[in-house]
Amino acid sequence: MKKTILVTGGAGFIGSALIRYLIAHTDHHIVNIDKLTYAANLRALASVSANPRYRFEQIDIADQPQIQRIFNHYQPDIVMHLAAESHVDRSIDAPADFIQTNIVGTYVLLEQARAYYQTLAAAKQTCFRFLHISTDEVYGDLPHPDHQPNPPLFTETNAYAPSSPYSASKAASDHLVRAWHKTYRLPILITHCANNYGPYQYPEKLIPRMLLNALAHQPLPIYGSGHQIRDWLHVDDHVRALYLVASQGRIGETYNIGAHNEQRNIDLVHTLCHLLDRLVPLNQTGQGAPTSYTQLITYVQDRPGHDQRYAIDASKIQRELGWTPQYTFQTGLQNTVQWYLDNPDIFPSVGAAQRAGRLF
Repeated sequence: MKKTILVTGGAGFIGSALIRYLIAHTDHHIVNIDKLTYAANLRALASVSANPRYRFEQIDIADQPQIQRIFNHYQPDIVMHLAAESHVDRSIDAPADFIQTNIVGTYVLLEQARAYYQTLAAAKQTCFRFLHISTDEVYGDLPHPDHQPNPPLFTETNAYAPSSPYSASKAASDHLVRAWHKTYRLPILITHCANNYGPYQYPEKLIPRMLLNALAHQPLPIYGSGHQIRDWLHVDDHVRALYLVASQGRIGETYNIGAHNEQRNIDLVHTLCHLLDRLVPLNQTGQGAPTSYTQLITYVQDRPGHDQRYAIDASKIQRELGWTPQYTFQTGLQNTVQWYLDNPDIFPSVGAAQRAGRLF
């Protein structure tokens, strides 16, 4: 049955991957609303922009009149809410944007969704879904295997203990979504994902930042010891899971999405360097010139409140919805590295910074 799906933040890294997936693998109509902040990239949607089932609206989710207009005009069956400020370092330096978008924006979206939902006929109410895409960072920190044998994973019942302004703002938005379900009976679902990677990711995040700095022969800054552990999920596996949850998940439930790929940051960067050593070897320009990208690794002061380990237990979504990741970390990472090598100018501002010799 054809539906209309409203995607917020659809010009972002995960949102654009979701829209590409929905256009390619479903017959639904997709409405993308995005403010087009610094991390948005409409080039990631070039393959779908002319599709008659796709519409784009440049809108801030905190703009109540515009969000009301979107609901009234497009009458969505499913809302998939990804719009968010998401970078921890930026949240430490400038938390106000995170409060505005992640909390106020989610509130505005929920209120307009509630008002719209209450106007629907019973049959259409039965089909309506509001999926809120969140992060495993709301759970805070996990014990590190260096300090505790067989440490636990995040489950859907973990208590919230956010460490940064970013994760605190996402935790707040999660609580709002659950409250609108319990108080107003809005049919919601929530997902918490592991760290994503893949094509079109804005290079403030670890993998593309290390790749682009390495290709520009610039230092590869590692926070602290680099022993922090993250769980890595390919974005294409993530968006498959999101559509499964939106279409088949149980109303009111939370689903964790992860691929059981725990990696220490320093080990991940070494892996990236070795891939680049093989794919684009450094030129040996003279005595003292680096012969491996690993020689560009630089340790810098750790950031405040840096969580030491994230790791997702994804057994619930596998058990209930039959989702399992298709990418191994090795194949996903190699494909991602090759994509960035094949698309050097996908982020023009980054290329300009590199050409000017500045660290991004």
